[in-house]
Amino acid sequence: MAVPKGKVSKARRDRRKAQSWKIATPTLVACSKCGELMVPHKVCKSCGSYNKQVVLDVE
Repeated sequence: MAVPKGKVSKARRDRRKAQSWKIATPTLVACSKCGELMVPHKVCKSCGSYNKQVVLDVE
């Protein structure tokens, strides 16, 4: 037969829920072409390159 779930204490419940509001700072790396800080694995906003190749025209 099925066994009912055990009671989760308030401390255990709140400890689990306290992790969701934390916001991690984004990881930034230097662009290999222009040296500007950018998010990894995304197109650089300043020069429009990705993996040392120009992907977008940036004016």
